[in-house]
Amino acid sequence: MGYAQQGSPLTAAEYLAWEETQEQRHEYLHGEVFAMAGAEDRHVTVAGNIFVALRQHLRGSACQTYISDMRLHVEAANAYFYPDVMVTCDAADHASRLSKAHPLLVVEVLSPATGNYDRGDKFAHYRRLASLREYVLVDIDRRATDVYRKGADGLWVLHPYAGEEAVEFASVELRLAAGELFADVGEVVEAAADSRPVQGN
Repeated sequence: MGYAQQGSPLTAAEYLAWEETQEQRHEYLHGEVFAMAGAEDRHVTVAGNIFVALRQHLRGSACQTYISDMRLHVEAANAYFYPDVMVTCDAADHASRLSKAHPLLVVEVLSPATGNYDRGDKFAHYRRLASLREYVLVDIDRRATDVYRKGADGLWVLHPYAGEEAVEFASVELRLAAGELFADVGEVVEAAADSRPVQGN
């Protein structure tokens, strides 16, 4: 989450009307709006890899996959967020064009600025979604993925994946290979290194 914008607290309706006029995206929490910081290329690449894999896997089903420009309404927290990726199979969500409220899967790709918030307060807000079955956190630097999965007893259990382990998205019955999850990330870094000017003799 970015820095809070100055001004009086907004109602959710006021935020939605105001947000439609903004060039930059803002999240909303308890009357305050927070500017969304831009993401680095690796972040965008990994989020895109996950989105494409989920979209292809769920094609033709009752579930839809959305990437970062779609708002998620957490009514119990009086909040609107922009998850990196989410999946919903809810009919009411399909009818709602501007925001979704009943995802079963939410994915956040961690960044240095938001990592602690995504693991802590944001997860606490997301857990108030009755529909949510999995919350996924992807750490690009560590090449690791933490999947928090809600059990039948209502308790959230951590399932960590690292290295070459394939990640299990049990909520949508998808097994995603590490090479697919992190595809093109190594190449992007190497290309940046190769682009350095060569010193002459």
